[in-house]
Amino acid sequence: MTDVSSSFAFLSGDPDSPVILHVPHSSREIPGDVRSGIVLDDAGLERELDHITDSHTASIAEAAARAAGVTPWRFVNRLSRLVVDPERFPDEREEMLAVGMGAVYTRTTHKDVLRPEGFDAEPLVERYFHPYARAMTEAVADRLAATGRAVIIDVHSYPSAPLPYELHGDGPRPEVCLGTDSFHTPPGLLAAAREAFAPCGETGLDSPFAGTYVPLEFYGKRAEVSALMVEIRRDTYMTEPGGPAGPGLHGLASSLTALIDAVSSKISPSGGV
Repeated sequence: MTDVSSSFAFLSGDPDSPVILHVPHSSREIPGDVRSGIVLDDAGLERELDHITDSHTASIAEAAARAAGVTPWRFVNRLSRLVVDPERFPDEREEMLAVGMGAVYTRTTHKDVLRPEGFDAEPLVERYFHPYARAMTEAVADRLAATGRAVIIDVHSYPSAPLPYELHGDGPRPEVCLGTDSFHTPPGLLAAAREAFAPCGETGLDSPFAGTYVPLEFYGKRAEVSALMVEIRRDTYMTEPGGPAGPGLHGLASSLTALIDAVSSKISPSGGV
């Protein structure tokens, strides 16, 4: 059984930085006892991990953090989203539940069975989801206490062609998709992201994936917590699916650094970021 304390990492940044780079889907690691509840054979599981993992996003975040003028904080999931998906809410009636992709997935990206009917997800939620959520809440509270604001930048990727599980896969698939929230994504943050990622190609909004991640304690309540999801199309920086990173990774990391620097330079929450 994996020690929960090692299932995620909160990596220190500059004390004056409000920025938290959140990397929830970059790992392929699945503990053995969790693997036993998955019905796919080894080859099938590797194929699913190729499709579902936001490969190399932890490397993009790390490179950007190292180059930033003010080092951001990083919250990195060390386990695969096939263990639990920390960005789903287990008690929320959301549309992803309809395709078997709530907090604990029961279906694959191609709608095949991942876990058997009647699988009890609660032990995984208790062991992994809730500790992760508490730690992320504490991380945001820490930045608020230290700087008066917190800026969550969610670092994701998505395939160049839609996968069967996608509910909105018929929309635009730009090189970089920016996911927003009407309360937590101020215009200044969005404008800074558009400018930072302009060298990477087309920058779109909320398609094919929309929204941001904010811990529930702050969601819709604290405007000092701002958030943006950065979804990078995988063919711009890696071989799909699940292959090695290519030279595009460095340009994306540079753009993420530019966004971090732009956000860090804003002194007051009233500055829009």
